[in-house]
Formats: sequence, C-alpha cells, structure tokens
Amino acid sequence: MGILNVTPDSFYDGGRHAGLEAALDHGRRLAAEGADLIDVGGESSRPGARPVPTDEERERVVPVVAALRAATDVGISVDTTKADVAAAALAAGADVVNDISAGRFDERMLPLVAARGATIILMHMQGTPATMQRAPWYADVLAEVEAFLAERARAAVAAGIHPRRIWIDPGIGFGKRREHNLTLLAHLPCLRNLGMPVVVGASRKRFLAAAGDEAPDDRLAASLAAATFAAAAGASVVRVHDVAATRRAVAVADALKTAERTD
Repeated sequence: MGILNVTPDSFYDGGRHAGLEAALDHGRRLAAEGADLIDVGGESSRPGARPVPTDEERERVVPVVAALRAATDVGISVDTTKADVAAAALAAGADVVNDISAGRFDERMLPLVAARGATIILMHMQGTPATMQRAPWYADVLAEVEAFLAERARAAVAAGIHPRRIWIDPGIGFGKRREHNLTLLAHLPCLRNLGMPVVVGASRKRFLAAAGDEAPDDRLAASLAAATFAAAAGASVVRVHDVAATRRAVAVADALKTAERTD
C-alpha cells in the first residue's frame, strides 16, 4: 500500500502532494513502483493533529481519487474517519476505506461500507490523533489490541460487512510507546490468528529512529527492516512511503525463505 497524503501537515510528506497534479503524479509513480493499493488521505493523523472540516477533507481527497481511478487500475483506499468523505471517495472509484478509528468516530461509517460492498480497514488507536501520544499506557498491549480488533470486527459484521472484507491494523505509532510498537510487530502471528488480513504501517515513524531526534528522512533503512519483518511475520499489507525499495526488500526476503525451504 503506497501512501499518498494530500495534506499540508503530515509528519513526513505534508505539502509535497497537496495539489491535484502533484498528487496524481505521485500516485502514478507509486503504481509504477509496484503498489497494489494507493492510500489517499486528506487529514493528517500525526501526533497532535487537529481535525479537518468534512468539506475541506472531501475537496482534498475526491478529485485525487477520481483522477487516479481514470489513470490507473491499481486499487485505491481512502484514509478517513468520516462517512461523508468515504461515501464520496467510494463513488469516485475507491475500493477500500481505511478508518483509523475503526468506525468509532462516525456511527454511519460501518453501515455505509456495508451498503457499498467495500472493504474496511479497522485500526487500533488509543485516544485521538490530538491526544494519543500524551501518556499511552497498557497493562498488556498485545492482549488489549487483539481484543479491541476482535470487538470492532464483530461490530463490522453486525453492521453487514462481509467478514472477507474486513482487514485489521494494530495501529503502530497510534497511542503507543516504542516498546508497545515493537511488541506488536514481534507478535503479529497472534493478530493473524484472528483470521483477517493484517495491515502494518510503520513507515518512517518515530519509534524507528536510532536516536530521538533522527528526522523521518533518515528512517528509510529502519522502515525497510520493519516492513520486511512484518511481511515475513504474516502481514498481508504493508503501508509504506517507499514502494519500490520495500518491494525489493520483501522480494529478497521471500526468495531467501523459499531457498531455505528447498534445501
């Protein structure tokens, strides 16, 4: 899943693809690099981010989704917590709704996705983007995230979404300290046991920094390591900024696993 932020304030690439032509060019680049899915987001979810009005988010996202649908056959997801934005993006050609609130911020989201026959990604987050990193705490982060995702999946099914159209995401970096993120990555097979595709988005995030002040531009190597590990541990989708490099890294790891099995 290639990340396409059409926002002015995302933590890594905010403002780089904010215009329609810039966004379309980057989306084409992600597709050419081998993205299976392009995730279009019009509201930053970085720590401390403030909500964007619905009309503004819709105006950022929908033209990009429509242009991408006309220009490429790659799958498109819309990264939003708002049912109105999701509805407009699905009408414009999106296939997947990537909801960081797991359908909790807008009670209309799950019924909408069910009615449209779309796929939904349910993500775990403690708090909101504005508050999530203030003091994240868990008694048992793996058990709590697993229980939350199972409960939200049940809610999605109850709303009418087919179980095969439900993906889950542990929410790396969303209301979690470094040790929480590492624990979740190390135990991805436990989340796979819930029986749904697992999405992992660790790309360029702060917990990957060797030192606390390391900039996102310096986190490519660590991002590739995290994505490769996640894929080997059973993640069905890795959400990344660097599609070409990630595909190469994962392909080498897959080739090594195959060679190991044939020895």
